[in-house]
Amino acid sequence: MEDASDSCFEVPPEGSGAEQPPASSQGNAVREAENGDAAEKPLLPESSGPVRSEEGCNQMPPQEQSILEEQEQSSLAQWEQHEEVRREEQTSQNSALPENTASGTVTESMTEDNETIRRTGPNFEKTMQSENQEHFPGKVVQQDYHMPDVITVRVQTDSDSFQEVVVKIERPTYNKPFLGGFRSMRTGVEFHNAGSQTRCKKRPNKGTQSFCRETQTVWEKNKPLQTRNTTSTQMTKIGLYVSNMTDKLISPGKYFTAEEYHKRRLEAVIVLQKYFRRWHAINVVQNLREQKRLRLLWEADEELRKKNEKEEKLRKEYERKLNPKTKEDFELLYHDLELWMQEETERINRTLTGAERKAALCALLEQEAQLIACFGRHKLNANEENQHKAILHLLDKCAQPKRWKAYDGKITEMDTQDTLRARELLEIYRSISTKDIPKDERTDVLLTLRCTVKEHECKLTQEIVELIDREIDLISREVKECNLEGLRKRICTLFLQYIKIPKVNPKVAGLLKLTDLQYLIENIWNCQSALSAWGELYDLVMVRWDKKHEWSPWNTILLTKEEADAHLKLCNLQEAYEAAFIFRIKQKHIRAKNYFAQIPAMSSFLHRSDNQANASSYETHNSSMKSAEVKEVH
Repeated sequence: MEDASDSCFEVPPEGSGAEQPPASSQGNAVREAENGDAAEKPLLPESSGPVRSEEGCNQMPPQEQSILEEQEQSSLAQWEQHEEVRREEQTSQNSALPENTASGTVTESMTEDNETIRRTGPNFEKTMQSENQEHFPGKVVQQDYHMPDVITVRVQTDSDSFQEVVVKIERPTYNKPFLGGFRSMRTGVEFHNAGSQTRCKKRPNKGTQSFCRETQTVWEKNKPLQTRNTTSTQMTKIGLYVSNMTDKLISPGKYFTAEEYHKRRLEAVIVLQKYFRRWHAINVVQNLREQKRLRLLWEADEELRKKNEKEEKLRKEYERKLNPKTKEDFELLYHDLELWMQEETERINRTLTGAERKAALCALLEQEAQLIACFGRHKLNANEENQHKAILHLLDKCAQPKRWKAYDGKITEMDTQDTLRARELLEIYRSISTKDIPKDERTDVLLTLRCTVKEHECKLTQEIVELIDREIDLISREVKECNLEGLRKRICTLFLQYIKIPKVNPKVAGLLKLTDLQYLIENIWNCQSALSAWGELYDLVMVRWDKKHEWSPWNTILLTKEEADAHLKLCNLQEAYEAAFIFRIKQKHIRAKNYFAQIPAMSSFLHRSDNQANASSYETHNSSMKSAEVKEVH
């Protein structure tokens, strides 16, 4: 124990590794170790570098920690009493020191020096503990002690003289490694090895880089080794039976050469390839069979769909012929009438001759005239009904509020001043176009209409006001309603013209149509496909001629639906169509551009299309020139 304590010094638990007590405190730790005040427990070096405190080095359970604190308090009290007795003895020795100077030794002076430094440490610790106990009675509170940079130490130089020495504390800039030590089981004080507190010696820099012999030379040594495997086998003998139930009989097989081995491997590979190719062929055939089945099923579905569409189309055409309402419906009737006339004429010419033939042709002509007259009457009624519905649809569309979808999916509607104005005009038009209403209500509606049209003074409103005054006068004279139908139609017609004025009804400005597309289809494309001359308007669509540019009347073509799908898949029109066909399409585009150039709103689109055409022609010219240059180079 003495040898171990000579190389150890005391580290206070509350201090850090960088702040250490003076070196003279080693003597105090040595004395405590020699006197047996604290049992010593060896400490092993840890992986971390810095010196740790009591709390960081030894993690104890709460019960052991409380017992250790009580032991420390009791030992601290005993140590204070022992210090008081030692101070009294030291005082008496100091008084007798001048008489016994001859008998003093170096050991006594060192003891005195250590005692002086030791007296400084415990007094400071005792003062700090007494102050902490005043603030925290019943428990010893440990506080961190920060050592100053410079301390003064009193050293005895002679028997009756003392000297104060100024000691400068060097604080290391690195964490010193923990190289082991001991810990007191009673007080918990740690005693570290001296190597933990001394600075490592550095080799002097010679200015040259040197290496040891081991790093410059390599020793190679080869030695074969045979590992030992000592075993023993128990055999059956007299007096000992060993079971052979688990034994295996191994007999040598037929030896085969490397050529035979590789031959067997090749044959096995061929067998595997055969089976794989068979499996792959089966999969390919099954896939082809499945594709064929799906193709036939799709073709059957397509045929059924086309058949159903054709039947539905014929059914709708039959209904349209029975109850014609639109212009297309009457065109179907006239077309069927013409076909019927051709068939009847051929039949009469084929079967009859002479006077009978002339009489049959005259009867056929009369039937045609009657059918045409019947078609005309139906057409007038249908036009009147359709016109009334179209007018109401237009006015109702003007009166619709603005709608938009919110973030939560709900539709929000908002009425503006224009929509309210359009709704007011719609209600007035419905009232004046309604038939068979009482005279008082009719008079009120006419007066309301008069107040409405007087808001804008013009020739149209003056004429409407005159017609309203005339009808009111005739109603007051008890004129029959059948005699007022013409007058009322004139009032409705003029009021409709008044409603279509954008200044009166701003919402109607964006809904009025022009007859441009009708002119484009009927006059330029002749109501037939440009490729197949198919004349059914139900099957025709207008698509872009050059899909790289936006649609315009001079960049369109009229085709059937199937032809349009095929046309839009083309990449190069010059290679797909003949030059004569392309020239004919260009002529139609020039006619469309000349017609639409008369509209002022189309001028900006015409200039933009011309710029695009010039750019495309410039690119085409450049590409042709580059190709020609490449050909010349080759």
